[in-house]
Amino acid sequence: MLEQFEKTGKDALAELQQVGDLSALEQYRIKYLSRKGQVTQMLSQIGRFSPEQRPAAGQLANKVKNEVTDAFERLKTSLLQAERQKTKEFLDVTLPGITPAMGKRHIITQTISELLEIFGRMGFSIAYGPEVEDEWHNFVALNIGPEHPARDPLDNFYIDDNLLLRTQTSTIQIRVMEETKPPIRVVAPGRVYRPDTVDATHMYMFYQLEALVVDEGISMVDMKTTIDQFIHAFLGKDAKWRFRPSFFPFTEPSAEVDLLLADKTGKEGWVEMGGCGMVDPNVFDAVGIGSEKYTGWAFGFGIERLAMRKYGITDIRLFFENDLRFLEQF
Repeated sequence: MLEQFEKTGKDALAELQQVGDLSALEQYRIKYLSRKGQVTQMLSQIGRFSPEQRPAAGQLANKVKNEVTDAFERLKTSLLQAERQKTKEFLDVTLPGITPAMGKRHIITQTISELLEIFGRMGFSIAYGPEVEDEWHNFVALNIGPEHPARDPLDNFYIDDNLLLRTQTSTIQIRVMEETKPPIRVVAPGRVYRPDTVDATHMYMFYQLEALVVDEGISMVDMKTTIDQFIHAFLGKDAKWRFRPSFFPFTEPSAEVDLLLADKTGKEGWVEMGGCGMVDPNVFDAVGIGSEKYTGWAFGFGIERLAMRKYGITDIRLFFENDLRFLEQF
């Protein structure tokens, strides 16, 4: 049987010299080096030898296998290199280049930038604040008492007894008034969180832009004029909007601002954009601003709803689904 081992090795090496392509090489591997191949099977036959012959048989079987395997791998490397050379693509530097795809800002980011630019032209500065707020800035300083339903734990994302995810960017207005003396003219963009039921016009996380003006002699006429200029600058001169009487604990008098929107069928209807009003004197007292001397107004608009009105988007969920077919349109 030792002679048979030697013959198998010589036959395998001789046949390997006749292999000229990768397909034939694979057939060779199956015949000699696979689990049931002739060279591999030699190792399983060592047990048939007598105890005295087994060491020599094992050494010979391993020698044959190593020689055939090494020769196989060398030929495989050579054939692979030859195959790559055949299919190698040559670069023609005279051909026009391929312009790489460029990313761009999300439609929400684009909208925020445009809004800030409009208010910047009106003389407003920009303020930012934390998204995790305490009850003082989110409720108490805004004249929202403990009995108000807006403070219900089911209507907020509380972190502990005093901390929660802010429900409005009015918290930034409080922080600005705590740290800045009038006159104040500021806008505050950012994300807010409310456990709303998700539908075409509501999300549990959305973006708000709030504005605050505090000075002597400020009236509701100033607020209405600013809102009118802002809406027509952002949405065009044909945009239709209206005031609707409302109530907010932190403004008095208060109003809702509605925009006329069209649904998927083209039917128009009024959609709430946000609230506004004259700053309640209790809010001024909470932040240390003299309510006898100063007056002010504030408003807060949903940024997604403004973008929906401008670009004809009918479902707020599209902003957050990360569908490139939608996002690449803007």
